[in-house]
Amino acid sequence: MNIELRCISCILNRGYLEIEESIDDPSLQFKPLSALLRFLAEEFKPTANPAYLGTKRDRLIRRITGNPDPFKQRKQISNQKALETLPLAKSLLAKETSAELRFRRACLSAIVGNIIEFDLPDNPFKFTDLEELIQQAEKDLAIDEIPQIFNKAKKAKRILYLTDNAGEIAFDTLLVQELKNLGAKVIVAVKSGPILNDATMEDAQIVGMDKVADELITTGSDAVGLFLEECSSEFLNIYNSVDFVVAKGMGHAETLTELQLPVPHALMLRTKCCTVANHFKVDTGKNIAKILF
Repeated sequence: MNIELRCISCILNRGYLEIEESIDDPSLQFKPLSALLRFLAEEFKPTANPAYLGTKRDRLIRRITGNPDPFKQRKQISNQKALETLPLAKSLLAKETSAELRFRRACLSAIVGNIIEFDLPDNPFKFTDLEELIQQAEKDLAIDEIPQIFNKAKKAKRILYLTDNAGEIAFDTLLVQELKNLGAKVIVAVKSGPILNDATMEDAQIVGMDKVADELITTGSDAVGLFLEECSSEFLNIYNSVDFVVAKGMGHAETLTELQLPVPHALMLRTKCCTVANHFKVDTGKNIAKILF
């Protein structure tokens, strides 16, 4: 997935806000901002990938500011708020009468969790919206390939689950459990270090993913989405040996759509920006469950 011209405002604004979050002294904020402007002058091209630019931007800001995790506090709040809302998602799932309906409900809750992301102009998210969004998740589903995903998952013996954001990962525990209930071994992968508000091993443990997943690993990289050339050999061995991959979030959509995929991948995300929405030919603020081959 390539950038659109409008991406510049989001990439630059998120960088500016991250710099503000990282350094209190305004006089010291000019150095990382100037470096960011130079980086974008060189790299912002029609063929650029939004996840690549976001990754390089955040690494640049963290290196110059010396703040290794400017989103740390917001990730902690995200995990807390998601755990407070998780009982509602569990109660809706418990009402379903079949394995397929339970799976569907778990998918919808996991997709809604993907809304937990900050500083996106097209995503005016508030934690107070979570309960309503979970309840109306079916109505917001613009691409519905959940039945096909269910059939693929039923046949899979080993599934790799690629997480996205902190907070969101609490709702992922429901879907991971349903995947296990279908008979598969489920390996869950988080980022190896902080990037934006993506989930790390710490976030996974806070929400109890380590108690749900059959195996919990990192990708070996802190990149937005999935750049295989940066991943660890441990991760790549697993990635190349599973039967099915479930990938959460826009970053994975932005990167996986550029790859030749070894096995089917299920994308589950919320369209939180126009560029991603345009790629899938849907409106912003919609839920997507789609299989990539």
